[in-house]
Amino acid sequence: MVDFAGWDMPLLYGSILEEHQHVRTSGGLFDVSHMGRLRFIGKDSCKMLDRLCTRQILGMQDGQIRYSIVCNARGGCRDDVLVYKIKNCEYLMVCNGANREKILVHIDDNRGDFVFKLKDETNTTAMIALQGPKVMDLLSSVSSEIPKLKRYRFTTKNLLIAKILISRTGYTGEDGVEVILPAAFAKKAIDMLLKNVGESQTIKPAGLGARDSLRLEAGMPLYGHELTEDIDPLAAGLSFAVKLEKGVGDNEAEPFIGQEALLKISEQGVKKKLVGLTLEGKRSPRQNMDVLCDDNVIGFVTSGCLSPSLSYPIAMAYIPSDFEGTTVTVDFGKQQLPANIVSLPFPFSGLSTNN
Repeated sequence: MVDFAGWDMPLLYGSILEEHQHVRTSGGLFDVSHMGRLRFIGKDSCKMLDRLCTRQILGMQDGQIRYSIVCNARGGCRDDVLVYKIKNCEYLMVCNGANREKILVHIDDNRGDFVFKLKDETNTTAMIALQGPKVMDLLSSVSSEIPKLKRYRFTTKNLLIAKILISRTGYTGEDGVEVILPAAFAKKAIDMLLKNVGESQTIKPAGLGARDSLRLEAGMPLYGHELTEDIDPLAAGLSFAVKLEKGVGDNEAEPFIGQEALLKISEQGVKKKLVGLTLEGKRSPRQNMDVLCDDNVIGFVTSGCLSPSLSYPIAMAYIPSDFEGTTVTVDFGKQQLPANIVSLPFPFSGLSTNN
């Protein structure tokens, strides 16, 4: 167990490698209750969220989820979030646990005259993730509706006296669901959810260590690594989550905080880009290691590990956007090792590489 943003979180239950491989081949259960869960209710909820988010919230359908970035005025990333549309005038935002207090202040500082109520449900709810290629088959034995959900859609179900929200989302590169439910009911719900597993051990618990290596293989950014207040979403390769024309011309959505800065960056050209790196041997690059070309520092590593699925070191790094080479060098201090530049995600066998 480790402290993470004031939460006691499981780093591992036995072996990070075994947990990682079990998620890739069967299924894993993650406790992600540290993630912030903020409910927006009121006539201006959509407008407020469009003001906060780079992705357009106006026009979302009930039961739909959108991945978005919350930016500062400079266009840097304050957080990356998921926004769920419950119904008209009611939305749920899931943010990173370490950023929850910062996001709450950011909302308060920018709410202006918008009319809505904000309810922080982080401490009254729990959140678990079931991820892996056998998860949906397992869930089909208890529900015919859940396996039919499209990616980034959700449904609500009544389980005894509790209402639970189940979404076809995840952070591993595998198929699966994330579940939000009352905290007091979490243990009983998990027991009920897994009662059909029996001796097959289809689903096993997995900790933060495996969660990190899984998302890295899938090329998914982690706040504090690939995303920071000084890194914009365009550089991070997240232009799909940025609608630069919000509030412009016939677009009726509220423009978002940082939009002017990102428009300028887009017009002038993004200066750096996020790439994948692969290395030989067993030494893994670590965050903030320098990336070099011809002995000149051109970038830095954001995340790295020895890939359990690929059995060689992988990393993500920022380098100049106009760099045209296919190889660089990573500075390990006493040693410099060559690395190949590859596209993301890395070529493991999973949902991200199949879609």
